[in-house]
Amino acid sequence: MLSEDLLLLQLLLMARIPWVERSYGQDELVRRHRLAGFTSITLMGAHVVLITVAYTLTDRSGLVSEAWDLVTTYPGMLLATAGTAALVMVAVTSVRAARRRLRYESWHLLHLYAYLGAGLALPHQLWTGADFTSSPVATVFWWSAYAAAAAAILVFRLGMPVWLNLRHRLVVERVVPEARGVVSIHLRGRRLDRLPVAAGQFFVWRFLHGTGWTRGNPFSLSAAPDGTRLRITAKDLGDGSRRLASMPAGTRVLFEGPYGRLTESVRSGQKVTMIASGIGITPLRALLEALPYRPGEAVLLYRARNESQLLFRRELDALAARRGIRVHYLLGRRVRGRASWLPAQYGAAADETILQYLVPDIAEHDVYVCGPDAWTEAVIASACGAGVPRPHIHSERFGW
Repeated sequence: MLSEDLLLLQLLLMARIPWVERSYGQDELVRRHRLAGFTSITLMGAHVVLITVAYTLTDRSGLVSEAWDLVTTYPGMLLATAGTAALVMVAVTSVRAARRRLRYESWHLLHLYAYLGAGLALPHQLWTGADFTSSPVATVFWWSAYAAAAAAILVFRLGMPVWLNLRHRLVVERVVPEARGVVSIHLRGRRLDRLPVAAGQFFVWRFLHGTGWTRGNPFSLSAAPDGTRLRITAKDLGDGSRRLASMPAGTRVLFEGPYGRLTESVRSGQKVTMIASGIGITPLRALLEALPYRPGEAVLLYRARNESQLLFRRELDALAARRGIRVHYLLGRRVRGRASWLPAQYGAAADETILQYLVPDIAEHDVYVCGPDAWTEAVIASACGAGVPRPHIHSERFGW
């Protein structure tokens, strides 16, 4: 029963319920979803083994023959077996080592089998499980729990995206190369002033061009939404993002979202520092454009291997000149011998010391961070060491 509770909970966590997304953020929901999922599948495995052993001891039969009898003679058990297999496949492909070997698009497609697994388990529970049917209260509870999970998925994962796509009808206006393997996609549509999106957020995108269009890819806005156009910027990280460079103008675009809470809503003060690495500049560039602040109250620290890997250099310099942003481009190979987010020329001092040197009043700032996970952890550690309260440090990971 606890396994099933957790299974329904993880479906709700990923149902894209707007107020839940705004409260926790996508990365925290993913973390809790993963914890609930692995706990649920572990308890489910224990349930399968223990109940099979118990029936074997009661009937004084062989373990294999008893398992076969349970699967083939009890109502709903064949469906439950298929559902369990689907859930086990999802769990196995969600292990970190397996995720490293899978493209995001393949992993995302396999993960959808969790819905099938949860659905196939229902008949067995309601036809055979005494704990689910022992009283009217239990029956009402489980039907209500399944109905709530199904309704959330139908409304927020299916209904809202369909409605938003029909209303806004996004298409590609043009594709602009930004750097080697990086392109910006400019999008236009209808009534974009009514799209509830803020700078710093991301969407899951499907471009109806070429093969693989059915698989979604998450990309952040790289410019503040102005009510008439949207812009996203993507790096070549796989087949789904690679084909974007060759998309013709007029390609129809489907989207889900917006998602994420790396926005003005989490800000606690007037001063802000943006710290980005590589493609992580995209949501922070949009935030620098959209946030209200006075000249001298915003700082950008942008980390890249070399000058050619800096994205939006001209835009950032123009934005800095217009709005009085202090910009530091941190170029070169990373410090060796420790978990640092800085280039090697700063290796003689502690990271928090350098951060205080670059931004002397950093403790008074809200700090927004976007980059690879290990790099982000190093930034957060140095910001805390420099006196920034942890609630004033904002990051959102896009790991899967």
